[in-house]
Amino acid sequence: MNDRRTIRELDVQVMWNRLLSVVEEQGQTLVRTAFSTSAREAGDISAGVFDLGGRMLAQAVTGTPGHINTMAASVGHFLQVFPVASMKEGDVYITNDPWKGTGHLYDLVVVSPTFMDGRIVALFACTSHLVDMGGVGQTPEGRQIWHEGLFIPLLRLVRGGEMNEDLLAMIRANVREPVQVIGDVYALIACNEIGSRRLVSMMREFRLDDLDMLGEEIISRSRRAMSEAIGKLPKGTWTNSMRIDGYEAPLDLVASITIAEDTIHVDYTGTSGMSTYAINCPLCYTEAYTTFGINCVVAPSVPNNAGTLDAVKVTAPPGTIVSATYPAAVYARSSIGHMMPDVVYGALEQAIPGRVPAEGTSNLWSLKMVAGHGLTGVGAGSGTPFMVMSFHSGGAGARPKQDGLSATPFPSGVRNVPVEATEAITPLVIWRKELRQDSGGAGRYRGGLGQVMEVSSREDAAFGLFAGFERVKFPARGRNGGGPGQRGAVSLKSGVGLQPKGLQVVPSGERLVIEMPGGGGMGPAAERDPAAVRRDVRLGYLSAEAAKREYGVD
Repeated sequence: MNDRRTIRELDVQVMWNRLLSVVEEQGQTLVRTAFSTSAREAGDISAGVFDLGGRMLAQAVTGTPGHINTMAASVGHFLQVFPVASMKEGDVYITNDPWKGTGHLYDLVVVSPTFMDGRIVALFACTSHLVDMGGVGQTPEGRQIWHEGLFIPLLRLVRGGEMNEDLLAMIRANVREPVQVIGDVYALIACNEIGSRRLVSMMREFRLDDLDMLGEEIISRSRRAMSEAIGKLPKGTWTNSMRIDGYEAPLDLVASITIAEDTIHVDYTGTSGMSTYAINCPLCYTEAYTTFGINCVVAPSVPNNAGTLDAVKVTAPPGTIVSATYPAAVYARSSIGHMMPDVVYGALEQAIPGRVPAEGTSNLWSLKMVAGHGLTGVGAGSGTPFMVMSFHSGGAGARPKQDGLSATPFPSGVRNVPVEATEAITPLVIWRKELRQDSGGAGRYRGGLGQVMEVSSREDAAFGLFAGFERVKFPARGRNGGGPGQRGAVSLKSGVGLQPKGLQVVPSGERLVIEMPGGGGMGPAAERDPAAVRRDVRLGYLSAEAAKREYGVD
């Protein structure tokens, strides 16, 4: 099998599908053994296998683009510190360096070498979002990276099978939820271990001594497929801009896309500068979502690996909000990063009309809730201390030929966390979780609906919300004559308005009300099928008043 002349098409297909099953089992191991709801319930993870040059060969389907595509670049940083020749069987490496990992401190990246018969044959990597990493918490209020929690440089987590107990003790001492966090660390280790076992079993079955031949075939085929897809596109440069809420002031995101013979270059020159607060986005995260957005439209059927990623080049001036420099605070980098596909699509629409959706909520409306001394009260008066991460989302933009998806987290891809999971581990009660009527932008195809949630505590104590919401001032825009989605809002049940970013305290006895934005519409509202309008009214998606106002349908 090691002679390239002996590889057959059938061999490639069988081994490729087997490799996909290996990484999917790797990813599912992390989901099933994780302690935090973000991994266990929402699948906010990534998992993949790499060759000895640090090139990603395959990724698990389970996972988010922000984790998967940053992980693809992160392994190269590990190899610079821990060369393959220095790796020993039983070693495991770890970091949460925002510029060499996934963009903020709350994600851990873990890399493990795979050995077969005493020789290193591959690398496995995985990532997961943690419920806490200390510092000021899951809020964009930090001003420097040191405010945001424990910074773990590229280190050995396990040396020859022996855990680095000093590092684990350091982590335990710096987080609010040590059981959940340390549990997730062990889940990450187990994730790579299962991947390694399954890969070795596969290699023995197919009598492979290494992955060189198979890996090169996978990457070269993917790169050729990307080149062919790009080659069919018109050539030139197109530019789009989008204004979003920001923190202390609105921000402009500007993208210029240049389509060449076999590459696409996206440049963010003209984008606003960095913020004082933690909405800054390192370039690695900008690259991750930019590449994902383009590949969804240009070559959605081509597997995502080093060959695919090589076809898209992303640049941005250092010091802009999309290329934040050390030591900027970056916790809420997703507020910016999740907007990248929308910005790119505005330019792609000019080049290839009719193939991209309208703008959506994009930014996750996750409920990051907390209680504890100094945050929501003093001493026993602060209630049962907790930190919980619960993913939820507004509406996606209308598609070229279909309505937008409601309460769907595009481009993140995380699953909404069941309310029962949040209620089971905290004193919180979710009284209401329903689609938000009239929130989708009007159009030939309607934008996806946002949702409304209402939350309180079972205890006679306050609780806090680490807010980090977008689309409160500037809604998702429609496309080709479609209307904008409805803006989001955060308030108390009593009617008191809350800020969309930063720690918001919900007093004892009050309820938090979250109204999530809707996606933009596609095409003129006058062209919508009246039967579809009446169906929306019947299902409660649209009020009778809005049907008359927006569509002229009684």
